[in-house]
Amino acid sequence: MEVPQPEMRIGDADREIAMKALGDHMSAGRITLDEYGDRSAQVAAAKTRGELAGLFTDLPAPHPVFGEPPKQAPAPVPKPPGQVSYMDRPLGQRLAAGVLPLLFVGAVILGITTHIWWFIAVPFVFGAIGQGLWGKDWDKDRHRERERRREYRDRRRS
Repeated sequence: MEVPQPEMRIGDADREIAMKALGDHMSAGRITLDEYGDRSAQVAAAKTRGELAGLFTDLPAPHPVFGEPPKQAPAPVPKPPGQVSYMDRPLGQRLAAGVLPLLFVGAVILGITTHIWWFIAVPFVFGAIGQGLWGKDWDKDRHRERERRREYRDRRRS
């Protein structure tokens, strides 16, 4: 295995590539768990390309390839358009949505017991304020969101 510039110092990215290659060799049964532990300690202590390449002289490919950056993880899957997940909403919005049904019940009970019927308007005013602050669907339940996500996933798979 020809190593370009064996005296060149290595970085964490090179060590990661070497550790991945060691893991592949252990998975294939070419080295034992003890050898893997010894070699991975030597990878962590290696300072130059030559030291790192020396750990792979008795092994077939894969070998660490110097100068190549490690492969990046795939980009995260974007969220489906439309309504935001219930748990991704701000805490104030979730609390307000939870209090709204209680306000309705409380307003009806208060209206019946005090005979002051304008209390029934309080939840509607509260809902209108919530809609003005957070948009039209701010108080919708999670079930509709799950359905929407399931449909989005099914569309992406097909």
